[in-house]
Amino acid sequence: MTDLGRRAMVELLALAPLAGALRWTPIEADRALRGVRAAAVEGGYEPRFFTAHEWETVRVLVDLIIPADERSGSATAAGVPEFMDYIVGDEAHRQTAMRGGLAWIDIQCRKRFGGKDFVGCADAERRALLDEIAWPRRAKPEMAHGVAFFNSVRDLTASGFFSSAMGIEDVGYQGNTVVHEWTGCP
Repeated sequence: MTDLGRRAMVELLALAPLAGALRWTPIEADRALRGVRAAAVEGGYEPRFFTAHEWETVRVLVDLIIPADERSGSATAAGVPEFMDYIVGDEAHRQTAMRGGLAWIDIQCRKRFGGKDFVGCADAERRALLDEIAWPRRAKPEMAHGVAFFNSVRDLTASGFFSSAMGIEDVGYQGNTVVHEWTGCP
């Protein structure tokens, strides 16, 4: 995960033509974001799918995928965990894989790092495990379940971040504005 910066890689993935790979439409993603924003206005967000431990794991994981930098805040600051909770809560076919993947990542950490789960591990330990599953072509065959899980989480993280106000500003998106006079393409 050091060849290309995490944010740059996730941005490339988000800007690629992912629409065919995603199972929700832009309308559904917008509905999810509106639901998250409404919950925040009402005084905080209470996860409806994730358990308390899963919630903490997701928050740590998404911030490793898109950390805060000089351009913008982290995935958590953009509301990605809430977005994921909403999407996974609505899509039953994702729920078993998400729950299983979160358990898998904890089991791997417990085996390797003295019984600590993912949240309890040091940052270097977390990154060591993620380095083994973040690059599908480099991953060992026995890590296939972790690779599939991480790909799903990375896709959800990118979708949530780059469809949030913070993510839209981060990439410099200039759409959704009124064009008073059309002068042609630049």
